[in-house]
Amino acid sequence: MASKVLFIEYPKCSTCQKAKKWLDTHGIDYRDRHILEKNPTERELRTWHKRSGLPLKRFFNTSGMKYRELDLAKKLPHMSEDEMYALLATDGMLVKRPLLVLGSTVLPGFREADWKAALGL
Repeated sequence: MASKVLFIEYPKCSTCQKAKKWLDTHGIDYRDRHILEKNPTERELRTWHKRSGLPLKRFFNTSGMKYRELDLAKKLPHMSEDEMYALLATDGMLVKRPLLVLGSTVLPGFREADWKAALGL
C-alpha cells in the first residue's frame, strides 16, 4: 500500500516541508508531485473530493494570497461545484496543500493524527 501514496506539495510551503519530513521520519514510501509543475486536473480534483468525503471548500487554500486576491471568501458561496473544480484546476496555489492521496483516502492539509490514521501508524 505504501508505494501508492501520492504527496502533492509546494516545496516552499513550510507546512509541506513539515509533512514531508514527517513522511520520511515514518518511513513512508511516496511519490512526490510539485503542485505548480503539475497542477491537479479538474478530473483528479473531482475524484479526490468524492473520496475525501469533505466539503469542496476544504480543497481551497483559504490562507493563500491568491485566494484573497480573488476575494474567494465572498465568491465561493455563490459558485457551483463545477465552477469551483474549474477554478481549482487553473492554479495550484489555490489548492490546499499538502495533499495526501492514498487509495480511497484523500487528505488536504497536514493534520498529523489524520495522516497517522490514514497510513495505519
